[in-house]
Amino acid sequence: MTTEQPEILLGTGFYFEDLALGARFRSRSRTVTETDLVNFINLSWLNEELFTNAHDRGDMAIPGRVVPGALVYAFAEGLVTPSMQGTGLAFLNAELDISRPTFVGDTLHVECEVIEHRLTSKPGKGLVRTRNRVVNQHGETLLTYTPLRMMRVRKETPA
Repeated sequence: MTTEQPEILLGTGFYFEDLALGARFRSRSRTVTETDLVNFINLSWLNEELFTNAHDRGDMAIPGRVVPGALVYAFAEGLVTPSMQGTGLAFLNAELDISRPTFVGDTLHVECEVIEHRLTSKPGKGLVRTRNRVVNQHGETLLTYTPLRMMRVRKETPA
């Protein structure tokens, strides 16, 4: 006689209950490459010389091969996506602040802290807001944003 165990699905993100107020987690890291910058510029049409001119930097506001904050934000979301795979229901709101430039060659990770946590009026759903800091290899915060997400509540298992 065999006892059937429920199948465990790998790669499932946090449920609402897993993210208590004050909980912290960190993403993996990702290095921004020249190819990333070029592909993002071509995809987004953010063709400002600050991002597209690699040689004539003398009159630029920021020296070095700077990347758009929109790319940094997109990388951050990509880095935290595994934490809500299959459990995130909706992205509802965010405030975003850029505190310093990001450059080609920077390696980024995201440090998250739960700052709001409450159930919705509809069963099976909760709201979680995190403070997400995008940090480079030197420990400098480059960008901070505070997404509010609707998350799935874990299904109750039968007794």
